[in-house]
Amino acid sequence: MKITIDDKKKLIIDILMKYGINKKDAETTANIYVEADLKGFSSHGMGRFPQTVIGLEKGNINPNPNISLIKESPATATVDGDMGLGYVIGKYAMNLAIEKAKNVGIGAVATVNANHFGITGYYSEMALDHDLIGIVITNTEPAMAPFGGTEKILGTNPIAIAIKGKKYTYSLDMATASLARGKLLEAVRLGKEIPDGCVIDKEGNITTDPSKGLEGCILPFGGPKGYGLALAIEILSALGGAEMGTNVKGTANPLDKCTKGDFFVAINPEFFGDKEVFMEKVDSLMEELKNSKPANGFSILIPGEIEKMNSEKNKLGFEIDAVLYDKLKDICDKKEIDLNKYIIE
Repeated sequence: MKITIDDKKKLIIDILMKYGINKKDAETTANIYVEADLKGFSSHGMGRFPQTVIGLEKGNINPNPNISLIKESPATATVDGDMGLGYVIGKYAMNLAIEKAKNVGIGAVATVNANHFGITGYYSEMALDHDLIGIVITNTEPAMAPFGGTEKILGTNPIAIAIKGKKYTYSLDMATASLARGKLLEAVRLGKEIPDGCVIDKEGNITTDPSKGLEGCILPFGGPKGYGLALAIEILSALGGAEMGTNVKGTANPLDKCTKGDFFVAINPEFFGDKEVFMEKVDSLMEELKNSKPANGFSILIPGEIEKMNSEKNKLGFEIDAVLYDKLKDICDKKEIDLNKYIIE
């Protein structure tokens, strides 16, 4: 079974509007879900959408939030998302950071009372349309052990950085865990194993079984280096009053109220030096990397290039696996939506 880009967006919008979401917010959410699938982040794409629906049904996601500012200065702000859709709050917060960066050189915006917002790189890349640099971090409910540990204390805590030259774009979007939690959930859904050395079971043994990995812990990437970066993200994401560590809930389990935090930064190169020269130097470095000698069997890629290639490959549509189809069918049946209208056999 397949679904086109346009039909996937329409399906998500139609379902969300049945749950009381206004059309603009439904479109924002659908666009971010679809971009995740286009780029190859399927763990944050349509396969995750049923969790959003559960959050709406349980009352943990507010369909009509009153988004407000708790604190604000010319360069900073803290946004209270009133437990709305994280996609909507994330876009609001990053737009606010962008406007501040245009005015004073840098914008830094924290959020609290916001739900899961999908792929972190969507928001960092928003800055590129304005020739700005974007940096976005978020913490998640515990899934990862500290280096040398066996207990879940830290989230998978992604970081995204987007920088624009005149020709090239650098766009990093990664979890600080060796594997994103969404990849485990997806592997369980699809009945697949996960790469060796990424997770431990609840006894502390390395496993390739995603179900045992969910019961146990994901390991940090790069050992103590990934652990150190994940811990910094855990702390900085809570600047606006969100929770840290084992007090973070609701990013993976939609039955819990979400208590995580986000931090959005936009930087305006014009306030630091000559923007044109900076962008030219970015391009020069990228050219140097691209022209360097690759190892056997490799090609030199810039962060973000794989996602661009995936987007081109996926533009004709996406496969819908049987498990996801059944979940979507249950949702659609409850809301008297004909799922098969959107699906290509």
